[in-house]
Amino acid sequence: FFTYLSMSEEVTYADLKFQNSTETENIQETDKFGRKAPPAPSRVWRPAALFLTLLCLLLLIGLGVLGSIFYITLKIEMEKVNELQNINEELQRNVSLQLMSNMNSSDKIRNLSTTLQTTATKLCRELYRGKKEHKCKPCPERWMWHGDSCYFLSDDYQTWQESQKACAAHNASLLEINNKSALEFIKSQNKLYGYWLGLSPKKDQTNHKIVDDIINSSDW
Repeated sequence: FFTYLSMSEEVTYADLKFQNSTETENIQETDKFGRKAPPAPSRVWRPAALFLTLLCLLLLIGLGVLGSIFYITLKIEMEKVNELQNINEELQRNVSLQLMSNMNSSDKIRNLSTTLQTTATKLCRELYRGKKEHKCKPCPERWMWHGDSCYFLSDDYQTWQESQKACAAHNASLLEINNKSALEFIKSQNKLYGYWLGLSPKKDQTNHKIVDDIINSSDW
């Protein structure tokens, strides 16, 4: 403070004392009612708050980048899965078509083989009729040729139904005697001890009488 002395007109310099800035900041102002105002926030927290804000912002950016990478990767993988699924379905269709083609080819080959076998059998039988010493065998193994037919005498004891199924498995049928030659041929077999005929063993006297009349016919 300056002090002016009018009497001596001498100027006296006094020491000026300034308060510390930190102390000034800590001085609590009073309002018009004389109450102390709350102290101002310290400047030390401002860098920390700024750092935390930047850190949160960086974390959000990182999460966004990771989410984008995950979405892009998932999309690419889903496209690969869909592509593989389409390839698998295409392969299954091709395999199914190939199997159907093979089945059709097998059926054609089987039918052709059956036709060739039937033709060969007919040709063989014609040759055998003309020359008994011909090497061609008109019947399968263990079957006997007589007249225009092949005969097989089974050693198995089976019911009529089982015998019928066994004959059907060989593309044949149970014996039907319709002429004397066939009857004499069957009688000539040494192991003849009883065989089923091509008639169901039902209690039908009419059928039995017809069979008896045929066998006992005087035309034979």
